[in-house]
Amino acid sequence: MIQRKEYLDNLIALKDKQIIKVITGVRRCGKSTLFELYNNYLKESGIDSSQVIYINLEDLDNADLLEYKALYDYITSRLHPRKMNYVFIDEVQKCNGFEMAVDSLFIKNNCDVYITGSNAYLLSGELATLLSGRYVQIDMLPFSFKEYYQATKENGKSKKELFDSYLKYGSFPYVAYLDGNERITDQYIEGIYHTILLKDVAAREKINDISLLENILKTVASSIGSPISTKKISDTLVSSGRKISPNTVELYLRALCDSYIIYNATRYDIKGRQFLKTLGKYYFVDTGIRNHIINQSSSDLGHMIENIVYLELLRRKNRVNIGKLSEKEVDFVTVDMNETEYYQVCASVLDETTLKRELAPLQEIRDNYPKYLLTLDDIGNGANYEGIKQINIIDWLLG
Repeated sequence: MIQRKEYLDNLIALKDKQIIKVITGVRRCGKSTLFELYNNYLKESGIDSSQVIYINLEDLDNADLLEYKALYDYITSRLHPRKMNYVFIDEVQKCNGFEMAVDSLFIKNNCDVYITGSNAYLLSGELATLLSGRYVQIDMLPFSFKEYYQATKENGKSKKELFDSYLKYGSFPYVAYLDGNERITDQYIEGIYHTILLKDVAAREKINDISLLENILKTVASSIGSPISTKKISDTLVSSGRKISPNTVELYLRALCDSYIIYNATRYDIKGRQFLKTLGKYYFVDTGIRNHIINQSSSDLGHMIENIVYLELLRRKNRVNIGKLSEKEVDFVTVDMNETEYYQVCASVLDETTLKRELAPLQEIRDNYPKYLLTLDDIGNGANYEGIKQINIIDWLLG
C-alpha cells in the first residue's frame, strides 16, 4: 500500500490538536485509505482499537445514522470515558445536519474528530459558520506520478512507459493496480465519472438535464490549457443547438468545481501583482477521466502534460495561477508569502523557434524569483538559459 506520506504526515502533526480535521477531495482519491493508514499509525503508537471509531456513511450498514442525532448518539455510546477517542466519519455530508453532531463531538475533551467529504459544499454555509476557526482543511488529490511510479515500478516498464500510462489512464489509486488493462480501467473510470456527475453534481444541485451537464464538461475537456469564459461555453453550446445562458453555465461550472472533477486556475497579473477575474483556465482532477470524456489525440500532448503539472503544483504549492504579462502568458505562477515561482510547460523545445517562444515570457520578467521550463526532452541534468532552468518533466515529478 502506497503510504500517501504527505497527507499522512499532515494528520500525524495534527493528532490530538483541538481542531477538526476535514479531508476533502474527489471520490476515490484515497480518503478512506488515508484513514486506514492513519489508523495503522495509531495502533503502532499504542492506541487501543477501542479508542478508534470509524463510520462510513456510504455503507448501507450505517443507513440508520444519516440523521445527526442518531449519528451523535451512536458515537457517544462508544466513547472511552477516560481516554482520548479518535472519531473518523467518512462521507459525512450524507448525514442530514451532520455539522451539529460534529460540533458537539468537537467540544468534548476526549474526542479527536476527523471527517471526509467528496464535495466542497462540506465547507460552505452552515459548517464553515459553525466551526469558524476550529477546523483545518486537507485537500487530497489522486496519486501523484511519484506515488503512481512507486505502485507500478515493479512491472518492468521504463519511467517513460509508466508516465505514458499515467497520462492515458489517469491517477486514481486503484487504476495503478489494474495492470494497464484498458477495458477494465475504462469501465472503472466510467463508474467514478458517472457517480460524481449524478451524486455529487446533479443530485446536490437538482440538475435534471444530465446531457447538458455532460456537454458543458466535454466543452471544458476540449479547452484544457486554453482561456475560456462562460459566454464562450454558452455560445459553443448554442451553436450546436443547445439553448443555455452564461448564468446557467456558470452555475454548472461551479457545481463541477465543487465536486472536484475540475479546477479553475485564475489569471495573475505579474507586473501589477494582482489576481484577475476573467479568462481563467480549467484543468481536470484526473487525465483518465478527461480522456474518457473525449478522445485523446497526439496533438493534445502539450495540454495533457500541462494538466499534470498543474495538479503537481497544487500538491506542492497549494495555490496556482495563470501568469499574464502584457500580451504574453506564463503557464503557471505560484505565489506565497515568501516566494514566487514561474513555470512554462511544453512537450518539446528541440526546435529553436519553439524554444524561443517558450522562453520569451520568462525572459521578460525582471525579478530574481525561480523560473522553470518543463519539457519531455531528454536533456540529462537539465539546461540553463540565463537563469531559466530547463528540467525534464518526469524527473521533476519524481524529484
